[in-house]
Amino acid sequence: MTRTLSLLIAAVSLAGCASLNSLTSEVSSYSQWPADRKPGSYAFERLPSQQTRPEQQQMLEDSARPALEAAGFTPAADGKESEYIVALGARVNATEQYYDDPFWWRGGLYSHRFSRPWPYYGIGFGIPTTTYEREVALLIRERKSGQPLYETRATNDGGSPSIQSLLPAMFEAAMKDFPAGSVTPRQVTTEITRP
Repeated sequence: MTRTLSLLIAAVSLAGCASLNSLTSEVSSYSQWPADRKPGSYAFERLPSQQTRPEQQQMLEDSARPALEAAGFTPAADGKESEYIVALGARVNATEQYYDDPFWWRGGLYSHRFSRPWPYYGIGFGIPTTTYEREVALLIRERKSGQPLYETRATNDGGSPSIQSLLPAMFEAAMKDFPAGSVTPRQVTTEITRP
């Protein structure tokens, strides 16, 4: 019995460690990729607003490159001669929430920031927490026609606004099922690579 309990504790501990090195994202993809077409050479497109922050855009491109190459794309030797153009984007939004523990709902602890249909008595207390929603987006267009062929985005949230170390895992999640599309968001778990 003790040995079984020890093994169970070890398994739970290992699972906890593994979850610290992985990231689960909600992924939505929209595909108009022709069934008989293969991935080819690509070049990144930088919008005028992205050209004003070249270091930030370079970080996005470096993070997305492994996911594109895993899907079968190759960087074009000359960007103007590529078969496909890839546009990238990333954002982080902060949402402030107030923690109101349900344990205290009927016992007297009350947060004036919550409106309740019944009276509460006790001290006013709310614990503010900030959640950050992180998102990456990727659009692949055919260079010759300009037609969008594949659009995908991956989102997740957490307690940190940091996104730089998560970008490769998020782009990997976004490109995971290329060229299939899935308008209904699906969960995709990828490994976070540490430098």
